[in-house]
Amino acid sequence: MLMKLLTGRFALITGASGGLGRELALSYAREDVHGLALVARRKEALQKLKSEIAKIAPHAKVTPIQADLGSMADVERTAAVTLEACGGRLDILVNNASTLGPVPMPYLLDYPVEDFQEVLNVNLIAPLLLIQNLLAAMIDHGGSIINVTSDAGRVGYPGWGAYGISKFGLEGLSQTWAAELAETPVRVNWVDPGNMNTAMHREAEPNEDPAAWVDPAAVTDIFIFLASEAGRHVRGKRLEAQANWRNLTMKA
Repeated sequence: MLMKLLTGRFALITGASGGLGRELALSYAREDVHGLALVARRKEALQKLKSEIAKIAPHAKVTPIQADLGSMADVERTAAVTLEACGGRLDILVNNASTLGPVPMPYLLDYPVEDFQEVLNVNLIAPLLLIQNLLAAMIDHGGSIINVTSDAGRVGYPGWGAYGISKFGLEGLSQTWAAELAETPVRVNWVDPGNMNTAMHREAEPNEDPAAWVDPAAVTDIFIFLASEAGRHVRGKRLEAQANWRNLTMKA
């Protein structure tokens, strides 16, 4: 029997009801994760995912958390529920949740300030607060924090507005956390999954052909690697899930 890579670990995945987050939850379950805290706005989708995981890993402890990460109170509640579920020891935090904002996305000149703030709250402030609230549960034994970024976090595309700017911020946040935690057992990395065939991507670019984009299930390997003991030497890196990341990580 092949050894599973995440046996005994407890993970928190945000944005878990669909797309990449859902596939990560299923992939982590297949790798024998001990527990999963799964966060999303849609309660029904979380319950369906929990049932799917039960078929794959019947012994895994799954804690669905319905929350709006644009709300500071919900972020703090998410952290508290997670800590209770994992018994105060968290091994993996995947900050995957994000929102586009208004669709079609307006140019900055016409961007409503309240919508801009909402995007920043979900995509940037929530990851900051989750790390702040959960770091103590990871610091003593080490752990892996993985922030999900985008090429829109490196290039200012016209019309990508608050979403792209939030990802620029997330990359800076990731670099700073990685530097500040460099002397601790906790490692921070950020992953650009590339173009994926998800509902959010189809909504963002309705005129593009989603058949040209990969299934989110095809990019989960790097997230398993970074969460596992095999990836313990990789820290402070920006990695591209659809590139030859295995060579990059082996040289880290």
